[in-house]
Amino acid sequence: MATPTLRTATDADAPALADLVRRAYRGREGWTTESALLDDQRIDEAGVRAKLARPRAVVLVAEQEGTVSGLLACCEVEDRGDGVAYFGMFAVEPALQAAGVGRAVLAAAERHAAEAWGATTMEMTVIAQREELIAWYERRGYARTGETRPFPFADMVGGGALRDDLHFVVLARPIA
Repeated sequence: MATPTLRTATDADAPALADLVRRAYRGREGWTTESALLDDQRIDEAGVRAKLARPRAVVLVAEQEGTVSGLLACCEVEDRGDGVAYFGMFAVEPALQAAGVGRAVLAAAERHAAEAWGATTMEMTVIAQREELIAWYERRGYARTGETRPFPFADMVGGGALRDDLHFVVLARPIA
């Protein structure tokens, strides 16, 4: 696969981004699906637009001509201050997972955080039960910080959790 083009998302991308995130996290295809844990939409267009409107944050998209929707992947990157950036809303087209797109987008997000905000650490949260996903990040240099955060059960969109023991682990790595 050719290297995808990366750009900053716009409001016009909100419908396609919400669809991509739902298919990657709540669909039945791909290894990143959370459909055994959660039965909701993950995010809607309004949620994507809210992320796009935040100051000191950006949603990056990877795209390639010749693909059906054009969008291959996305992520959000937010400046949390004190040299820390947050990485989230990471989704890769299910049919392209394990093709290197995710690694390229993660690296681009790290570069963006370092160059735009002078971040020296990238942080993220991952559902603790997602051991295979945590292992993927660990292979990319991320480590568990020992911190956990509660799962936002009250903020779920159009559905609910299939388990009541969900929580996040915090992963981080130096990026500069």
